[in-house]
Amino acid sequence: MIAYPNIYDSLAEFMAKLDPEKVLQFHAPTTMQKRVDGLLIKKQEAGLSAAEQEELDHYLILEHIVRLAKSRARLHLSQARA
Repeated sequence: MIAYPNIYDSLAEFMAKLDPEKVLQFHAPTTMQKRVDGLLIKKQEAGLSAAEQEELDHYLILEHIVRLAKSRARLHLSQARA
């Protein structure tokens, strides 16, 4: 699924350096999380249309980038405190 890891890593690093504390506080809006949960359930139960699968793929890529950014933010904060 992750075809361009260097691009994702670069974006995550950029985000993490902007404000590590805010990056760690970020959470997807409830409506977005409900939509992703619904798509995941539908995928298991009935399958997704091509458009729904593409939408889910985009959400998952964004989630991956945010996780990378949070990991980098933790690293930056720990280095700053050392």
